[in-house]
Amino acid sequence: MRGYFGIGVEGINKPFNVGNLFRSAHAFDASFVFTVAATYRRAEGAQTDTSDALANMPFYSFPTLGDLILPKGCALVGVELHDDAAELPSFTHPRCAAYVLGPERSSLSPALVARCDHLLKIPTKFCLNVGIAGVVVMYDRMLTMGRFAPRPVMPGGPKVLGESFARFRDAPPLAEVALAERDGEERAE
Repeated sequence: MRGYFGIGVEGINKPFNVGNLFRSAHAFDASFVFTVAATYRRAEGAQTDTSDALANMPFYSFPTLGDLILPKGCALVGVELHDDAAELPSFTHPRCAAYVLGPERSSLSPALVARCDHLLKIPTKFCLNVGIAGVVVMYDRMLTMGRFAPRPVMPGGPKVLGESFARFRDAPPLAEVALAERDGEERAE
């Protein structure tokens, strides 16, 4: 899989949710995490960031939106329940992207929305917790960026060479069926 991604939050003030998001970003192999105009105390966030994500990947704290600097060619993708946002199942992720989520009880600022290259929304009835929303977006990115083989048409996972589950689909021998039926009758008496 080529490219990279980072994920961050704007204006958030719940460090436990940010810690959870950063831990998940570490698990999904994000290249960096960031905050914009946020009140984030790393010591508090560390209580939910049990993987110590900030010791394992770059963390950027931008005091204002004007301070936000991204690598050249990195698309800024706002994640927001917004009328103009593309629904996540129909969204093609940029090869190089920085995803930004808004505060828990509010939305991304109009200035940040204007700066975004893309807006996407998770098609839910109402907003999700910021950590959960981040996981949904990162999981979708992982699925759609070609890291795994396509899903098979039939239920189950892809066939592994030399592995056969045919023995689980075959009918049991008649003698086993007769034994099971007889055993059941003896228990009923």
